[in-house]
Amino acid sequence: MRTKSLAKMAVAAFAIAGGLSAAPVQADDMSAKKDIINTYSDIAAAAYGDSLAGAKKLRSAIAALVATPTDATLGAARSAWIEAREPYQQTEAYRFGNAIVDDWEGKVNAWPLDEGLIDYVQTDIYGAESDGNPYYTANVIANPKPTIAGKVLDATSIDRKLIQSLHEIDEIESNVATGYHAIEFLLWGQDLNGTGPGAGIRPASDFDTNNCTNGNCARRAAYLTTATDMLVDELAWMTAQWADGGAARTGLVDGDADKSIATILTGMGSLSYGELAGERMKLGLMLHDPEEEHDCFSDNTHRSHYNDALGIRNVYLGEYKRTDGSVVKGASLSAFVTGKDSSADKELRAALDATMNKMTSLSDTAEKGERYDQMLAEGNTRGNEIVQAAVDALTVQTRSIERVVAALGLSALEFEGSDSLDNPGAVFQ
Repeated sequence: MRTKSLAKMAVAAFAIAGGLSAAPVQADDMSAKKDIINTYSDIAAAAYGDSLAGAKKLRSAIAALVATPTDATLGAARSAWIEAREPYQQTEAYRFGNAIVDDWEGKVNAWPLDEGLIDYVQTDIYGAESDGNPYYTANVIANPKPTIAGKVLDATSIDRKLIQSLHEIDEIESNVATGYHAIEFLLWGQDLNGTGPGAGIRPASDFDTNNCTNGNCARRAAYLTTATDMLVDELAWMTAQWADGGAARTGLVDGDADKSIATILTGMGSLSYGELAGERMKLGLMLHDPEEEHDCFSDNTHRSHYNDALGIRNVYLGEYKRTDGSVVKGASLSAFVTGKDSSADKELRAALDATMNKMTSLSDTAEKGERYDQMLAEGNTRGNEIVQAAVDALTVQTRSIERVVAALGLSALEFEGSDSLDNPGAVFQ
């Protein structure tokens, strides 16, 4: 979720996902469409299930951290958070077209966040106030009853009720109190390095009630524990929506097949173009602003971008590799498109491969030491080029999705757009 609104990009595009080895099928074959929709739902159930399992491991690691706050337990909790993100980011291709997902997604993956709402910040870098957000430095961990905009907020108990009430309070999207990024901030703290090397450096002693640093260690531990419990519950709920009989699966399988295929492609195109290429990548590159990176506290943004792109590919090819190494595979959009226009399918598969090539380059560069926020830096010609190459590949990929849509002769779709791609001058207004 963004604090900036996304423009809609109208396209006469429609794509269908599939495995490369599947035999072509006729475009008007209703049974084939249903099979594709079932594969799509199977992949969702598996990916959300893996995300749930990862969140449960994260919860165990955080329990160990709170019980025994050491560098080792903090490191283990951070590693568990990073591992939990891998399958979740591959589910983002299910947004936009699926209202049940997009209406829910902000509870678990909203960003960017004004972290001063939650905990202490270094105000000489973060700032002491915001014209648009009276909760900018509320710091509910330190302040049981802060006065905000002339009203006293009762934060005496750090519990689910409080955290839920804080999330996007006053309809301000940057008041993110729940989900992965709130947990990320509590595990790493602020990244004070700008476009230089280094992530957040919160000490384990911030959770040590016997040797507390920065105050309020018990309340901080309570917030972290509660937010993680809430994440587990949210992922359990979404996993159930894609299981047999779940609302998300049933709505697609029992609904109009062409509309369900349109839903699949809307998710692919919107994530590819407006969300990933635009809001998550091009915008930060234009502004050279590390605050525009998705996993800004942990410096894990390169993996989030990689897995977003992989999720789009998974949907089109009808394949998903689970965290245990097993593969969910079934009827694919790729094979379906081949039956209608094999050259359009070939073009899209080539574009998906090109995107993954650029994302692999970006991820590998980050893993070797130059993280995504460093790549965004003004004057870092090579780093900027790596990010731009991925943006360009995603844009070409979206055009290939448009061609597939047209080849199938289905109704025009609306993909999410972004000023950073569609109206760059507006970014600086």
